Amino acid sequence: MKAFHLNRKQLGIPYAVFLICFVLAPLIVIIHYAFTDASGAVSLANLKAFFTSPNTIGTLVYSISIAVVTTLVCLLIGYPLAYILARSKMKKKYTIVLMFVMPMWINFTLRITALKEILTVIEGNLAFHPFLNTIIGMTYDFLPFMILPMYTTLINLDRSLEEASRDLGAGEFQTFLKVTLPLSFPGIVSGVMMVFLPSMTNYVVLDMLYNSTYIMGSLIGSYFSAYDWHGGSMIALVLLVIILAFTLISGRFEEDEKDRKGGALL
Repeated sequence: MKAFHLNRKQLGIPYAVFLICFVLAPLIVIIHYAFTDASGAVSLANLKAFFTSPNTIGTLVYSISIAVVTTLVCLLIGYPLAYILARSKMKKKYTIVLMFVMPMWINFTLRITALKEILTVIEGNLAFHPFLNTIIGMTYDFLPFMILPMYTTLINLDRSLEEASRDLGAGEFQTFLKVTLPLSFPGIVSGVMMVFLPSMTNYVVLDMLYNSTYIMGSLIGSYFSAYDWHGGSMIALVLLVIILAFTLISGRFEEDEKDRKGGALL
């Protein structure tokens, strides 16, 4: 009896079907609604409305501002923590790393609700500082996604390069700037991508800490709730293009950094 074997192409069929049904088909629907009007005719009115409406442009700028500030705060907090944990000689440092990961196991809504109660006790009225509270909530939610990639990169660095730098007369701070920091760029880029991209669309934090629609995710939801599929689809498509461009730029930067380091080592 002839044995039954599956080749690589056949094993990829379920994945291809999944992509077609849940990625390609919805994307085609979004593109169709984005470039048509209510009568179904092809139109660029939705694209024009996006770039001429103060509401959409203001929301986009506000969303990018939240994402940039959140990413910077997570980076400023996460890099020193990742560096200390990677360089620590404590026997139980993996337990400390696990403590940063454990909040991710708890339901997101419960975590933000608990944070809301704490901020309410401190501030009294959360409406007084909506931007600050949003940054606190975003940082609390996404900080582990910044720490883990950098920790993984730092703990796998070749320590002999740092030793060689010190043997050649460089001090600790100079060694960090010239060796450790450049070698940890891949982890930094990965952490920035994992924080910046979802921060632009995570409207749950804003809605729970302060009832606001000044972010792209909630703006898209408001369009679809009002049955304006054409305007909502255009906003979603523009946001998708922005995220794709950021991903490509970040990926290209990471590849160039690896090539540069590889060439330097050779």
